[in-house]
Amino acid sequence: MVSRITIRDHADRCTAAAARTLSGAASLRVTTAYAVTLVAVSVTLTALGPHAREVVVSRMSTNLHNLAHGRLSTLVGSAFVDSGGHIYAWLPGLVCLLALGELIWRSRGLLIAFAVGHIGATLLVAAGLVAAVEAGWLPISVARASDVGVSYGAVCVLGALTASIPSRWRPIWIGWWLGITVAVALAADFDFTAVGHIVALLLGMGLSFRLPSMARWTPIHVILLAGGGAWGYFAVSGSSVAAPVGGLAGTLLAFLASRVALSVPHSMLPGSNLTPASR
Repeated sequence: MVSRITIRDHADRCTAAAARTLSGAASLRVTTAYAVTLVAVSVTLTALGPHAREVVVSRMSTNLHNLAHGRLSTLVGSAFVDSGGHIYAWLPGLVCLLALGELIWRSRGLLIAFAVGHIGATLLVAAGLVAAVEAGWLPISVARASDVGVSYGAVCVLGALTASIPSRWRPIWIGWWLGITVAVALAADFDFTAVGHIVALLLGMGLSFRLPSMARWTPIHVILLAGGGAWGYFAVSGSSVAAPVGGLAGTLLAFLASRVALSVPHSMLPGSNLTPASR
């Protein structure tokens, strides 16, 4: 009798755990579907061989050549293709980042944040490249450069977390990520991908105050933030030694700026002496 009760309790616990897992997966359906699709595409391209991957990357790149020929489908397709094939090394961190975004903003909010970064940063960078080529600052060969991957969209999601960061830590958060992206861009002589990361981050930070924000952080949210932040750091910095220096410099500047802002009396702030009728 005792063994039957023990077995029944164990079965009930397993059932409850399975139900919680399914419920969690349902609340993260965009993150789950995207991760599964990324793995499926990567496995398929690996099985087909390096030449097949090269062809797909070429056709899905959001470079000037493809965009100029009206291949706007690349604005979507490029988000599902990786050029390196090392997806298992960075996918867990990406999942943490997207899962945190989906928990805060729901599926629709995550889709908006990712799309704003992936499509918006791509088009803004493309406009800048056109201007640079026309001015003779860049060679025409940049028009066929490979440009696929998840980084623009995911970096925008990272920036969109800004409004959810507690206010006392928010200046440090902003300074850290802006410092890293700017330092990497400087070290890379303003490579278009590095510039794209700056644009995507700024788009996300601007969007963050239009999206729902986190009211109370729980341990699982902090864990997801740590995982997503680690992904963001390595995705943006790569092997650049300038990244930590830029991040620390940006953090220090943001901290000092916040302290100065707090020390300034409210009456001395611009517009503080205006009445509502005169604004």
